Amino acid sequence: MCGIVGYVGPRAATPIILEGLKRLEYRGYDSAGLAVIEENGKIEIRRDAGKLVNLQNRVAEAPLHGRIGIGHTRWATHGPPTSANAHPHRAKDGNIVVVQNGIVENFLPLREELTAQGYAFASDTDTEVIVQLIHREFTASEDLEEAVRRALRLLEGPSAVVVLSRYEPDRLIAARLGNAGAVVVGYGQGEMFLASDIPAILEHTRRMSFLENREMAVVTRQGVRFANLDGESLPDKEILSIPWDPVAAAKGPYRHFMQKEIFDQPNALTDTIRGRVDFLSGRVTLPEANLTPELAQRIDKVTIVACGTSYYSGLVGKFYIERLARLPVEVDYGSEYRYREPILDENTLFVAITQSGETVDTLAAMEEARRHNARLLSIVNAVGSQAARVADGVIYMQAGPEIGVASTKAFTTSVADQLLLAMYLAQQRGLMDEDASLALAHELALLPQKLGDALAQDEDIRKLAIAYANYADFLYLGRGLQYPIALEGALKLKEISYIHAEGYPAGEMKHGPIALIDETMPTVAIAPRDGVYEKMVSQVEQVKARQGKVIAVVNPDDHVVAAKADDLIVVPEASPWLLPILTVAPLQLFAYHIAVWRGSDVDQPRNLAKSVTVE
Repeated sequence: MCGIVGYVGPRAATPIILEGLKRLEYRGYDSAGLAVIEENGKIEIRRDAGKLVNLQNRVAEAPLHGRIGIGHTRWATHGPPTSANAHPHRAKDGNIVVVQNGIVENFLPLREELTAQGYAFASDTDTEVIVQLIHREFTASEDLEEAVRRALRLLEGPSAVVVLSRYEPDRLIAARLGNAGAVVVGYGQGEMFLASDIPAILEHTRRMSFLENREMAVVTRQGVRFANLDGESLPDKEILSIPWDPVAAAKGPYRHFMQKEIFDQPNALTDTIRGRVDFLSGRVTLPEANLTPELAQRIDKVTIVACGTSYYSGLVGKFYIERLARLPVEVDYGSEYRYREPILDENTLFVAITQSGETVDTLAAMEEARRHNARLLSIVNAVGSQAARVADGVIYMQAGPEIGVASTKAFTTSVADQLLLAMYLAQQRGLMDEDASLALAHELALLPQKLGDALAQDEDIRKLAIAYANYADFLYLGRGLQYPIALEGALKLKEISYIHAEGYPAGEMKHGPIALIDETMPTVAIAPRDGVYEKMVSQVEQVKARQGKVIAVVNPDDHVVAAKADDLIVVPEASPWLLPILTVAPLQLFAYHIAVWRGSDVDQPRNLAKSVTVE
């Protein structure tokens, strides 16, 4: 999670950038930096590790004076949080600087290639590869925009990038790669702004537009010109007027917070993964969890307690921890846990999952676990919340604010957190070698982009939702890792559209629910190609034999299920470990669009609250 601010105009750039970074500090506080082109045409950089105040102090000691600049606040990924790894990063000749939010998945071969060509690296970051690539391409073309375009086409992985150069000192070049890493363009009077999130520049302008995947913006004080990475010019983008209200402004171009939060998920996953997985070794680090190797080896049981959506996330976590770390896992509702005299002791890892960190039933379950001397770990989104404070360790979801009552990105990030926890435990217990760790780490690096690809089907899913919006009942079926997704998909539909929906393990369908199936009750069959795919094919056949309609969630080129189902939702191929995150997102969209079509209050469904703080 990193924050980016850019400015070009008649005013002093430094205070505008620093204030913008302050508003984005929640996105990263490992280090911060800024670069300004001074009146003499030279680029000056100030950077420091730690919180933004350290950078502010450096700037106070050695001020920067210029009318164009970029700034960055960092959440460490490649390389520790040091001053040398702070952004902006400078090119070989010192005349080009770059800030980035994202992950360069192929940074290692690119770095090796550049090193062989005589480039020396001053940091451990993947970002420095970008600025050196731009320098190399500029040396060949002497066209900065073309150099940026050529360099970015070599990158793999989601990124937002902003470039500043003394070769063209009147402009900033911004680009977005993938469906993660937002880039906001702000329009002022004789001045322009760039940011990774609206609050950074809201003080200065309410007029904003947003880059899409593989788009570039060339920004001067007079305005902006758009193009794509293939060199084709793009028409001017729609300029949205953001209401002067912090809550409404955070909604950006979306109609509802829930919609925004669904589309936030690639970014949220990037923020959750980054800094915790070493993509060179596959090792996972969870320092705030306070799980030493000795503790990881001593644990003989894991108990996961949560409510609602977080409970279904815990069911996915059970698969992860049992399969990877080979520890027995029980998952329980927070509202039921303390009423049955649970069995646990000092060798039990008690994991509480809660978005708000204030859910009363989950907190009460934590108190019960503490009474039995269990080791308490919270997976929580709200920093400083009660669940985070009372636990022995914490894994933050890094989802950012979730305002919609129906949880979306907190589900996917908590699932990712549990996979990281399972990997960490497995590695500490000697059950996951380097090859297996690297393979899964590579899949994790690709996950945000794949999730963005799944969400790119939004319009097709909207049309499908409208076609099914008048049905009164739905059955959701899944097996293995997809069974909790069936539960979560049904819950989303219930929560926001008020349609009765039931999630069920597919293998249990013939033990009761099959009696309900007819042409009036559609079945959503979650059937990606995983270890139980053939069994899901059989479930689809059984539904069709009883005249039931089937919406199937499948991988590309699935001709078997496609020949049987009435409608398809296609998600990218991925490791079975990561498929639950890819299959749940379209089901969130499906529920959202049905609710919108039916006129429901999507963000504040009737009778529901975001955080249940009373029994």
